[in-house]
Amino acid sequence: MISFRSMTAEEYPAFLQYFISDYADEIGSNYGLSPTDSLVKANKEISEALTEGVNTPGQVLLCISEQSDHTARHIGYLWYKPDSAMGTVFIYDFHIFNACQGRGLGKQSLRDFEAYLREKGFKEIRLRVAGDNGKRAVNSPCAIR
Repeated sequence: MISFRSMTAEEYPAFLQYFISDYADEIGSNYGLSPTDSLVKANKEISEALTEGVNTPGQVLLCISEQSDHTARHIGYLWYKPDSAMGTVFIYDFHIFNACQGRGLGKQSLRDFEAYLREKGFKEIRLRVAGDNGKRAVNSPCAIR
């Protein structure tokens, strides 16, 4: 079973360490910037997007956990921005830790997240997809069924 919980301020630095490094690599790959320039750009963008860290208004940072027996194991992150007026959610980042991949946890997490959003009345999910992703889709909407 998958569960979601709010990221704590203590967990935020680990998220930043993963996200900024990953995003800087993406920036370098897609825009041909040097590793140093990519890192500067990634840090600037994240500081502008998450001005108050886990308490940034309008942004939701979650930890994804796998529940088994009576324990929960942290398996990834989900960062999104809800727009209740439009009935949409924009996912900025969805990450299952490398050690947890290949077990269907990503698919299950997205199914459970979709069910959660449906219960809250959201109708559509939009995604930030890396430019070097094989699907080449950016800001792609997906209806919640």
